[in-house]
Amino acid sequence: MQGRKVIITGVPGVGKTTVVNEALKKLKSEGVEYQSINFGSFMFEVAKKENVVQDRDQMRTLDRAVQKQLQQHAAQAIAKVTGNVLIDTHASVKTPKGYLAGLPEWVLHEIMPDIIVLVETDDDQILMRRLTDETRARDKEGSRSIAEHQQFNRSIAAAYAMMTGCTIKIVINADFLLERSSSELADVLR
Repeated sequence: MQGRKVIITGVPGVGKTTVVNEALKKLKSEGVEYQSINFGSFMFEVAKKENVVQDRDQMRTLDRAVQKQLQQHAAQAIAKVTGNVLIDTHASVKTPKGYLAGLPEWVLHEIMPDIIVLVETDDDQILMRRLTDETRARDKEGSRSIAEHQQFNRSIAAAYAMMTGCTIKIVINADFLLERSSSELADVLR
């Protein structure tokens, strides 16, 4: 049986990785296995090997041609993975020159996802999470800018669905409701 390719996205600070980890724990207890791949981590490892960046937060400031090449390498490797695969990535990346598609055509056609999941929550909750996360060097922006980014992600996800025929699911990861959001994601992955 061929596996499913599921892409999970969300703006920085939404808690996407936390939701994924909890959902995968639930599924594992039921015997449903997914290989979890972080698209950005793969790109970062390639960029480090090529001496392009020193830390992950520099990735979004790279020249567009360099980002494209790194995306292609990651997509080609992911397309070869068999079984159920969950790809943790960003629908778009906010750069100094504007939004960059996180899943441009050359990535989508390699991976051909079955489902794209958008993890979202209230803009103010994301802002507070960012302000209290000392592990990352995140851009300083207000809740209005976060709202714009979440809306852009919805728009670009619709374009991705048009290109691949996949479905789009929105999972809300509100504060103190991790059980609800991880159960909703697990239902999508079953």
